[in-house]
Amino acid sequence: MILGMIMMMSFGLIDTFFVSLLGTDQLAAISFTFPVTFTVISLNIGLGIGTSAIIGKLRGAGEMTQSKQHATGALILSFLLVGLLALLGFFGIDIIFRALNATDNLMPYIHDYMGIWYLSSIFLALPMVGNSVLRACGDTRTPSIIMAAGGGLNALLDPLLIFGWGPVPAMGIQGAALATFIAWLVGASWILYLLAVRRKLILPRFLTLAEMRESSRDILRIGLPAAGANMLTPVAGGVMTAVVASYGAEAVAAWGVGNRLESIASIVILALSMTLPPFISQNVGAGNINRVHEAYSRTLKFILIWQLAVFVVMWLLSTWIAAAFAKEQAVAELIALFLVIVPLGYGMQGIIILTNSSLNAMHRPMSALTLSVIRLFVFYVPVSVAGSWLFGLKGLFWGTVVANLAMAAVSYLIFTRAISAQYNEGSTTA
Repeated sequence: MILGMIMMMSFGLIDTFFVSLLGTDQLAAISFTFPVTFTVISLNIGLGIGTSAIIGKLRGAGEMTQSKQHATGALILSFLLVGLLALLGFFGIDIIFRALNATDNLMPYIHDYMGIWYLSSIFLALPMVGNSVLRACGDTRTPSIIMAAGGGLNALLDPLLIFGWGPVPAMGIQGAALATFIAWLVGASWILYLLAVRRKLILPRFLTLAEMRESSRDILRIGLPAAGANMLTPVAGGVMTAVVASYGAEAVAAWGVGNRLESIASIVILALSMTLPPFISQNVGAGNINRVHEAYSRTLKFILIWQLAVFVVMWLLSTWIAAAFAKEQAVAELIALFLVIVPLGYGMQGIIILTNSSLNAMHRPMSALTLSVIRLFVFYVPVSVAGSWLFGLKGLFWGTVVANLAMAAVSYLIFTRAISAQYNEGSTTA
């Protein structure tokens, strides 16, 4: 799982690295796109969560025909919903990025990148949801291979399309988006072939309106709250990007690099957020609430120690990492500043993320959604903005650490109450 997710996340990081070689304006432009692209990806994540839960339950009950119907419906639904969101985003590029404080000199680069990226996002939906179908059927190896292959293909195409070689013209930032488009198109074709031909896990036809309505209702009942929770993150990220933009293009560039490095630094947290929930769900169903509490507690202790080690490594290598991603000294200094402060809060952020996924596993999606709202709009944004007002960009960085610390405490308290409620429900049933 970790290997596949690293390769999947490498899309943004590799794009950022090669685009950084073009200059600060191009790096700032691609940094502006992060909250927008993550909004679309978050919808796919939510649909994947709903798909996995429904397919796993149906196959466990032996309902193979229903499982194929819902898997087919999930792919169609994701294609339609992401396609609609991409269409709205494409025609709203100017409105969206002006709202994020993108300057006139950056808008041409943003248009070049997002014009192709929105088209490619439709093909991302199919492998992401298709991989959820495979995982629900017990196969975690193939999804990781597909994600790894996509990341590898993107890495190979990036320098070729961005800088050109031989008959291939240099396309600049547009080449980064085209590399992503090709990688996701290959992934979509691969997953459809596996599901339809090799594994026969989907129906070889389009669903009727009644079948589509039934499948969509079941998937969205779980997927929409999960997608909503995930989509709040880029909304808050957009607000933060707008605040950072007030410090100039160099600050935005550094912020964008830092956010992409955060994805890699938090890879173990994200992998655990996908492997802990099935364990919790099974034990809740079996009434083993003590095991749920023990698994949650041990995972949190581990992640705090692990992320502290990650922070130390990033702190020690901060200057070298900054130099690798920035040509200008001003940008490199801000990246280094980010790396010696913000990663200190990643362990606490792990507590928040794992608590959220655990609540979903305990069939409390609205509690998880509420937790996300509190995290982002009671702590993260207000505390970080307050730090910015008082102490500048350095204060903003420290504000994220303080916000994660406070929210981690709230998250632990909410989960403890959920466990107590689960004990009471078990006692009542008994």
